[in-house]
Amino acid sequence: MAAPLNEIVKKDVGFKWGEKQEQAFAALKEKLTQAPILALPNFSKSFEIECDASNVGIGVVLLQEGHPLAYFSEKLKGAALNYSTYDKELYSLVRALQTWQYYLLPKEFVIHSDHESLKHLKGQGKLNKRHAKWVEFLEQFPYVIKNKKGKSNVVADALSRRHVLLSTLETKVFGLEHIKDLYKSDLEFSSKFLACEHTAFNG
Repeated sequence: MAAPLNEIVKKDVGFKWGEKQEQAFAALKEKLTQAPILALPNFSKSFEIECDASNVGIGVVLLQEGHPLAYFSEKLKGAALNYSTYDKELYSLVRALQTWQYYLLPKEFVIHSDHESLKHLKGQGKLNKRHAKWVEFLEQFPYVIKNKKGKSNVVADALSRRHVLLSTLETKVFGLEHIKDLYKSDLEFSSKFLACEHTAFNG
């Protein structure tokens, strides 16, 4: 199904979006948003995140047991367009955790990325200012990073490259805003919630 999308992102192949790619993207989008596939979160099970970045954008997916719960893509702007590949991948991870921290804070979750060096994120030595800020935010979460090759990371990869639709594509769960409010007043999670909120958005 995703073959036409994979073909145009190979090395030495020009990026040309045609009818086949449009049909493949539409088919993927339809599969993702069909009721039997886009699942509701089960907080007794572990969450997974798939993230990817291209030259023009980022794409991330929230999953449980391989079933998508939510996803979004974002077009890179300004200075972010000049980030290195590593920085773009790391930025996609930060944006995923900012967006879904309400799901991810309580228990360990898995991050799938096709960028091998992200696996050594916690063991890095001297960091520049941007990396230090991002790592400080990420360290508040109980995560494990696992490598996943781009060809098997199809959804996040496709979302990161479809720049025409990268104005921001995101699913929302009904009642989530109420859950956010409950976190703020919960005796167990309120301090963690406020700490993450402050670090992520105020630096």
